[in-house]
Amino acid sequence: MSTPPLTSPIDSATTDSPAANVQDAVIRLAGNSQDGIQSIGGFLARLAGRTQQDVMTYMTIPSTISGGPSIFQVHIGSGEILSAGDEADFLVTFYQHSYQDHIGALREGGICLYDSDHVQPDLEDKKHHYVGVPITAATVEAIGGTAKDKGKNLFVLGLLCQTFQLDVEKLKGIIQRQFGKKKEEILRVAFLAFDSGYAYQLGNLAHAYHLKAGHSSEEHRLTTDGNQMMVCGLLAAGVRYGAGYPITPWSSIMESLRAELPRYGGLFVQAEDELAAVSMAIGFSYSGHIAVTGSSGPGLSLKMEALSYAVMAEIPLIVINVQRGGPSTGLPTNVEQSDLMQAIYGSHGDAPRVVLAPRNVEDCFYIAVEAVRIAKKYSCPVIILTDQSISSRIEAFREPNLAEWMTEPTLDQMPRDESWRPYPLKGEVSHAPPGTKMLGGKFPVVTGLEHDEWGHPTASPKLHTEMTARRRDKLRRLMDEIPTPEISGEKSGDVLLVSWGSTTGPSKEAADRLRSQGQKVSSLDLRHLHPLPHGLDAIFNRFKKIAVVELNDVGLYGYGQLTSLLRAKLANPHIHSICKTDGLSYKVREIVAGIERIKAEA
Repeated sequence: MSTPPLTSPIDSATTDSPAANVQDAVIRLAGNSQDGIQSIGGFLARLAGRTQQDVMTYMTIPSTISGGPSIFQVHIGSGEILSAGDEADFLVTFYQHSYQDHIGALREGGICLYDSDHVQPDLEDKKHHYVGVPITAATVEAIGGTAKDKGKNLFVLGLLCQTFQLDVEKLKGIIQRQFGKKKEEILRVAFLAFDSGYAYQLGNLAHAYHLKAGHSSEEHRLTTDGNQMMVCGLLAAGVRYGAGYPITPWSSIMESLRAELPRYGGLFVQAEDELAAVSMAIGFSYSGHIAVTGSSGPGLSLKMEALSYAVMAEIPLIVINVQRGGPSTGLPTNVEQSDLMQAIYGSHGDAPRVVLAPRNVEDCFYIAVEAVRIAKKYSCPVIILTDQSISSRIEAFREPNLAEWMTEPTLDQMPRDESWRPYPLKGEVSHAPPGTKMLGGKFPVVTGLEHDEWGHPTASPKLHTEMTARRRDKLRRLMDEIPTPEISGEKSGDVLLVSWGSTTGPSKEAADRLRSQGQKVSSLDLRHLHPLPHGLDAIFNRFKKIAVVELNDVGLYGYGQLTSLLRAKLANPHIHSICKTDGLSYKVREIVAGIERIKAEA
């Protein structure tokens, strides 16, 4: 938290002290999943985007249908926000268990706003400032009846709006859009609860803080989560068909595609199982329309048989894996990055395919566009490894220029002459959609069997060797066009932090923090995981230690999954792992501690 500290108005003797201008604030809401804290956290995040500020959110939700303890954390500010924040500056607790479980996450000098109807804090604790408000009773008084459990979240939103001097009219506009399609009575109750919280007498805490303005008001910005930006990227890239099966945390992509694709003349099918889903998507792509399917780790395992078919038949296909904790059903609502090896090597036989990973919510759009480009150019499956953290967190960023990225798909049924081959030993694959006229009178075959240049099955040892090499060499050609990753910080030094997926932001913040303390630490993130880009060996050789930050286990041999790949490719003994498997996103201090451990071991 930048200066001045959040606690300054609390320490003031008068209620009319000036508001503290703060650069950023980390607000944690702790209650139960039924309390609607995800809703008000989302309102705060969307307001940040509409007031030209940066934001990153983090939430935990129970995996059981009956619900349970849950949090939503919002890191909002005018500077670059790279993580959801190690510690909260402002903690709102709805219940005693919320207070007990999360008071340790509040920084020293931070403020705990608690529901005095349900929480009895340790007021002897002098490390924090406590503000008690009868949230439940005040909500009942405002809206009456039994609606307190559905209204107290908006009462708290009003309290936060008052404390941080948030834009009331814009916030009300966001609330109205959320509830506008419901009954008028629901919207009226929502505003009653919000207005009551905003008008509640908070003493010194009233209008205590003012978040500084961020970006230019002329900049068009979006505020959304990773799954929605993935959908936007697929639509912009020209994907119009797909199939899937519901599983957390992929399901919201599937639901959005089911709603959006018909508006573009397309179709998304909810299949009866994972194998059927990927097989339908392959059928769409075979017909000349590049298609998408997706799942989480357990579902990707079930798709592997058909995915091998797509590799052999060289069908362009987009496969999204929103990673979560495993193995088996594991941790359905928690984050992990343990599917990398499965994505690259999970199929039987030599089945090369491309694996990409977005670095943040904004990059989900661009990685989807990149995946479609690669799949079409090299006629192969492309797996996008996003993760639960990126899929559900909300960020604010510059809106993509859709005119630059929008592609209208076309079906190429131009007649093929006698020289055309779908699987030429020299040259790129070029499928002909069904119904395409063959001027030579000979028609291609698409099969999962090894085949000749026309796709006709063969058991020739010579052809199998040649076809295996040409499927592999497509990825080698792709390597030549992948840009070398850029380094954040100095080009040489003591430690280089390497990240992928949702570890990117915290890793960069950790490097920035240590560099500000005089340490020679830089960072780099990888979006292309298979094949890896050229030039990594030259970059790594300029640093004494390479620390790869990832959310998976160190395994039997002491290295995470990406670390193992990098050591195998580069034979560099200075590549080390910073790993964890607690199902939670990285805190910056955890990465800093990992660097210190690597230095100590050296």
